[in-house]
Amino acid sequence: MIEKVEDSQITERKIKSYKHFMKPELWSEIQMLAVKLKGKKIIHVNTTSHRGGGGVAEILHSLVPLMQDAGLEVEWWKIRPGHDFFEVTKNIHNTLQGDKVDLTPAEKKLYLAESKKLARDFEALSADTWIIHDPQPLLLPHFAKNIQPAILRLHIDLSKPNQKTWKFLQPFLDEYKRIIFSRHEYVFPGFSSKKAEVFSPAIDPLTAKNEPMKKEAARMILENLGMNPEKLIVAQVSRFDVWKDPLGVIRAYYLAKKEIPNLQLVLVGLTLAADDPEAREVYEKVKKYARGDADIFAFYNPRELQYDNNTLINAVQTGSDVIIQKSLKEGFGLTVTEAMWKKKAVIGGNVGGIKLQIRNGFNGYLVDSEEECAERIVKILKDKKLASLLGKRAKESVQEHFLAPRLLRDYLKLIAETISARKV
Repeated sequence: MIEKVEDSQITERKIKSYKHFMKPELWSEIQMLAVKLKGKKIIHVNTTSHRGGGGVAEILHSLVPLMQDAGLEVEWWKIRPGHDFFEVTKNIHNTLQGDKVDLTPAEKKLYLAESKKLARDFEALSADTWIIHDPQPLLLPHFAKNIQPAILRLHIDLSKPNQKTWKFLQPFLDEYKRIIFSRHEYVFPGFSSKKAEVFSPAIDPLTAKNEPMKKEAARMILENLGMNPEKLIVAQVSRFDVWKDPLGVIRAYYLAKKEIPNLQLVLVGLTLAADDPEAREVYEKVKKYARGDADIFAFYNPRELQYDNNTLINAVQTGSDVIIQKSLKEGFGLTVTEAMWKKKAVIGGNVGGIKLQIRNGFNGYLVDSEEECAERIVKILKDKKLASLLGKRAKESVQEHFLAPRLLRDYLKLIAETISARKV
């Protein structure tokens, strides 16, 4: 029920390749921490290693090899429970983000039972530090006492969690030495400040998705996918999820199109992760809601496309005139970071981790409604100088705060603190 992600499945990364993205003090700090942690064993645990299967997998595909290059012994394991387990953990995810539909006793029972089975598979493993990602493997340290010391990394928006789900999970959090949140606002009220650690995710500027692509090449790919190269394009790149509000994006597009008829909408949410059972249902709603509009393009099934996930997303983010991320809840929003890195004017929902990245009116726009989103689409499309200025500032902010070397430093620092505390 568990599977190791072999090194052969992970692209090698060298810290020195990122040196030109770092300030000297960051480079020095990483080198110092690497010496301190040389030979220490770290195990990461999550649900998928599929490239494009979600932000956690994408982060680990960069973070794991960078940790290895820093001299640590790093293993990456993923859990492989049944489909019913992911149905439950999706509900846990949703309720932690504020959904008011409570977990049933049967769901809690299944979550506990499956977690206990998974924990048995980890009993033969050991590490100097374990890093557990998100609710799916959250209970492992409770059922497997060898999973210590453990750090929990929660990537979701925890600003207004369903209190019943929070109370159900709270006792299990005692097993963790530290818990990482993306924003200070996500730290639960009354939660021990000694356990809370706050730092945001980051993107890898050297992945195929984030490497520079000429706009002409991007537009050619979009034309091959059926889009009209003479028309303007707005796009949202996100899995098909109610929290990403794809129907609200379509409504904003229709409003904007009243002023700019020469407009196309692209929604990209390729289904690459087994731990998101709701995606198909949301995608079907999107297709129905689009009402056969020839200027709306929704991409869901990767097997129906001639391009891989990284090429498609890079082309859409590079070739579009405006990028939207109209989330209703958002733990961080790596697709926002990716688009900002490509110097795009981004319109984001005024929520969660998007607010960490976008300063409204300075390097993008934050919106609270479909009407406001439509207004910003029109404003950016009608003012090329504004779009260029927002994009320039957007890239600068990502360079400063949201690239992989800073994330590597934050993890190494926390691991060093956790190991030192264990010795005391």
